[in-house]
Amino acid sequence: MTGNITDNESENFSWSSDDDVEKEKEVFDTGSSLTTLSAFNGTAEGSSSSGPSSTLFRHFVGAGFSESLVAKAIEENGEGNMDSILNALLTYSALESSPSDALDIEKSSATEQNGDLSKTNNGHSDQKIDADSDFWSSDYDENIPDDLSDSDSCLGMEETCGSLSEKDQKLLFLADMGYPVEEVKIAIERCGPESSLEELADFLCAAQMARASDATYVDPPAKPKLYSDYAKHKKRKLLEYEMRKKKQKGLFEDDEPIRLPKPMIGFGVPTEPCLPFRRTLPEAAIAPPYFYYENVALAPKGVWDTISRFLYDVQPEFVDSKYFCAAARKRGYIHNLPVENRFPLLPLPPRTINEALPLTRKWWPDWDPRTKLNCLQTAIGSAKLTERIRKALEDYEGDPPDHVKKYVLDECRKWNLVWVGRNKVAPLEPDEVEMLLGFPRNHTRGGGISRTDRFKSLGNSFQVDTVAYHLSVLKDLFPGGIKVLSLFSGIGGAEVALHRLGIPLKFVVSVELAEVNRNIQRSWWEQTNQKGILIDIVDVQQLTSDRLEQLINKFGGFDLIIGGSPCNNLAGSNRVSRDGLEGKESSLFFEYIRILDSVKCIMGKKR
Repeated sequence: MTGNITDNESENFSWSSDDDVEKEKEVFDTGSSLTTLSAFNGTAEGSSSSGPSSTLFRHFVGAGFSESLVAKAIEENGEGNMDSILNALLTYSALESSPSDALDIEKSSATEQNGDLSKTNNGHSDQKIDADSDFWSSDYDENIPDDLSDSDSCLGMEETCGSLSEKDQKLLFLADMGYPVEEVKIAIERCGPESSLEELADFLCAAQMARASDATYVDPPAKPKLYSDYAKHKKRKLLEYEMRKKKQKGLFEDDEPIRLPKPMIGFGVPTEPCLPFRRTLPEAAIAPPYFYYENVALAPKGVWDTISRFLYDVQPEFVDSKYFCAAARKRGYIHNLPVENRFPLLPLPPRTINEALPLTRKWWPDWDPRTKLNCLQTAIGSAKLTERIRKALEDYEGDPPDHVKKYVLDECRKWNLVWVGRNKVAPLEPDEVEMLLGFPRNHTRGGGISRTDRFKSLGNSFQVDTVAYHLSVLKDLFPGGIKVLSLFSGIGGAEVALHRLGIPLKFVVSVELAEVNRNIQRSWWEQTNQKGILIDIVDVQQLTSDRLEQLINKFGGFDLIIGGSPCNNLAGSNRVSRDGLEGKESSLFFEYIRILDSVKCIMGKKR
């Protein structure tokens, strides 16, 4: 997974982490950001021309936008940024269909430029909002991740959502998008309670178009339009656009995420009570070596079934790292390790934000209910964003109004911002992320690695405490040391976990493509005075059967094969190429299978 995000560039970022805001609610879970959709991020593809023959022009016309608007958007934004073109098209469409919105926005812009303030009904002074205002930025309106699986923004609503039927959740979702409740009820009745969101949205759009074309229809007196009407229209257009893209790819049905267990504690965690159980492994999975595979929990529908089938029908263990630390990280693990007599790393890490980051406690407002951070990503919030939040809050001596609180909380949850002063928030620092993920301080520092690369490497890593809890059963099995084949090893999360458990690393073959990550692991190996042998291999495809047989003959085989293949095409935050296990990067899962099968076969012949 790649990312190219600096502190000042995060507003145009491309979500490349492994979760994801790996954001992990089920399809209709509600939270503070339920009604928002992530922007369609991508790299423009097309010819050098913006005329009707260009690929980019045909792409957007085929998505339902008019030729004149597409030509205008490409002319104004150029062909280099698909995201800017899409944003412009959504804006044009909203203004074209609702002229009064345009008037409102022009007035808002004029008001803001003159520094005037308008009074709200409750007497507070609120800034007027326009499409480009610093208060309601494109960060908030368009780039909120769609897959809120690890977001604490949903924590306060889980019980409420869990009590709603699927029909009521659909009604709530569509109503929050701007469709009248009565029309949504009619749509559900006509289309049936089992109908998908796509079918309901198509029905509602068709009904609105038919009504608008009826010359005898007289609209009721129009209510004054606010910016929220404009934003909801843009979100609805964006949903329609994404649905068309899914139809074209044939991915709509398969894109539905798996429904995850609640609580997500797998076969048990040290801090939560768990009923006794007994796991029976399929016979094919019992033979050595031990294997341990990890990936994002909220993958498209059918992905974990496929992974399980290729891994000898072993069922996944879904665990959220919020039960081990102060940050959520929802992952699925498939392994043939014993599950009895596990034990955690000591001392237990802090499990709340205030415990992990005590200096923030002084400034934490009562209206920010977060106790856990969202999944730690490869990108961070920009200085521009934190300044925008400060300006939004400083106009109020006491608590800000509800709509300002919602804006601030949504951004804090999305970017994992913490309070560092009065009305001041800031992103986490790399050493804070290292601590939350269970790595030693300065694990990713040194060797010329940039701050951006540190966040990128950490965002794609294991949560060490979680993995160590699962691997703890190996300590009694390999008291003299363990021989490890670490695939897609990243910054060495598995090796750090084994080391912290007190299991000597006799021999480690580490396979990692990124040179930055290989340097980090090599540096850690030297600083911790490891006595074993570390062999670096760049690409899993270099591990042919012949190479594996040579390594097994020389070192006597492997005790553990561990790794997590890239999640680029699985994570819910990826709206461009969420192609499942057929995707370019995530298809490397099959290399894990090939290597595991080869090792089992070679070692089986030698027994």
